[in-house]
Amino acid sequence: MTKKITSIIIGLMLFNLSIFAQTAPFKIQIEPLNITELGGLQAYAIGQHYGKWLIIGGRLDGLHLRQPFAAFDVAGNNNQLIVIDPEAQQKWTAPLTSLSVELQEQLSSTNMEFHQDGKYLYIIGGYGYNTQTDSRKTFSNLCAVDVPAVIDAIIGTTSFTSYFRQINDEQFAVTGGHLKKINNTYYLVGGNKFDGNYNAFGNPTYTQVYTDAIRKFNISDDGTIILITHLPTITDATNLHRRDYNAVPQILPNGAEGITAFSGVFQPTVNLPFLNSVTIDSVSYAVNNIFQQYYNHYHCAVLPIYSASNNEMHNVFFGGIAQFYDSLGIMVQDDNVPFVKTIARVTRNSTGTLTEYKLPIEMPSLLGAGSEFIRIESIPHYKNEVLKLDSFLDDSTLVGYIYGGISSTAANIFFINNGTQSIASSQIFKVYVIKNNTLGINDLNEKSIGTLKMKVYPNPNSGSFIVKFNITKVGQTKISLFSLDGIKIEEKILTNLNIGENRYQHKIKDLNNSRIYILSIETTYEKAIRKIIIKP
Repeated sequence: MTKKITSIIIGLMLFNLSIFAQTAPFKIQIEPLNITELGGLQAYAIGQHYGKWLIIGGRLDGLHLRQPFAAFDVAGNNNQLIVIDPEAQQKWTAPLTSLSVELQEQLSSTNMEFHQDGKYLYIIGGYGYNTQTDSRKTFSNLCAVDVPAVIDAIIGTTSFTSYFRQINDEQFAVTGGHLKKINNTYYLVGGNKFDGNYNAFGNPTYTQVYTDAIRKFNISDDGTIILITHLPTITDATNLHRRDYNAVPQILPNGAEGITAFSGVFQPTVNLPFLNSVTIDSVSYAVNNIFQQYYNHYHCAVLPIYSASNNEMHNVFFGGIAQFYDSLGIMVQDDNVPFVKTIARVTRNSTGTLTEYKLPIEMPSLLGAGSEFIRIESIPHYKNEVLKLDSFLDDSTLVGYIYGGISSTAANIFFINNGTQSIASSQIFKVYVIKNNTLGINDLNEKSIGTLKMKVYPNPNSGSFIVKFNITKVGQTKISLFSLDGIKIEEKILTNLNIGENRYQHKIKDLNNSRIYILSIETTYEKAIRKIIIKP
């Protein structure tokens, strides 16, 4: 009797879930790598050259405190340049003290925007301490760093002062945004100008102005003089009013380069993350209110990877902070927006439809906010650093690393935070993409998109069931049955369908020992997937 009740409960839980499964296009594996005496860091800028990383700025502590006198204190500034060789497991450091005060202040700040173009790492803005005002501010500077030369100088303990150049421009007074590039144009997307001392209680110790904008410009740099040509700014006070989010380079369905801004904070009318996304191309931008991202709302490490053969753009998010998380198969909403372990994938298909999937693996702890994915330079990639999935020939490919971020001891620590509940992590993870014949199952977050609607009943069943589904266009429609490990068992093309509701009765031909199957119905423009539970 107990086994029967348990089976019914499990079946009902699975049936009522808004999260269903999909055969994954690849699997992700992470493997810890530790470097002796490497310190923790989060919200930093990074450039690289021949496998060595140059890390600048960021915070040495965990989640910022609430008190104005303690939040973002100078003791937590990273006032060193750090070089890391992950393959040799070595690190080198050098203080910023040989640089000008203006450079020291910007380069020890947090949440700078950055992008590497060839040997130059361009760093914009950042929030940190300013000697002149004896307060904190968002710096209005662009700094160009000769990455190979600085790395060599730090390792060789020689002077690097001539390899840093800095200009001032009020358009660059931004923190918490992103700097990306489409073709030859730079895009400074989102973020805010935060001047003064942080205060969680609303007292007037600071001013904050969101950019609400995409600021476009070109850089002319001959190695000595940096010239900026500003282009028309795109402003949207509703949809671009976001910071501390993820902006990810994309290959769009038409093959062009683009950028997608995922989630971030805060919505103009409520202190909660955005769930929609904004995709930017070389001409304009488009807000996607159909898609809703439930996982990974704050800045975290993101792996962008594209399959040209399937015209699918995949974005894999590693942990961080989010309003939603999974607990034993149930999606939980927490408006305190906690730290999470979730690793999730958002995939754009050939029609531009975005869908979110929760991966079966998680971060090993509440980790990831303020971390970065660091691509291995030799991995096949597009000009905008999106990886080429179709070029991976091995079953397992090491594609890059994740370093740092905030590691928290509990999901919600903001209101009890005294500085001991979280730290800046020193952990490095190797990131592998697995392509083989035993691909895993990812859980579809059905809430993420208004996808094809499908219901299976009865469920659980004995192998015979009815599928009810709605289609919006008549076209080739196929129904497929998979085992839980992704092996296709049956496939059939459905005919004589109508726009609107359709029904199809099915009986699994050859039941094996499996108690869970995956059923999919797919058209050329939409897809739905359900778990089928077989009674013992």
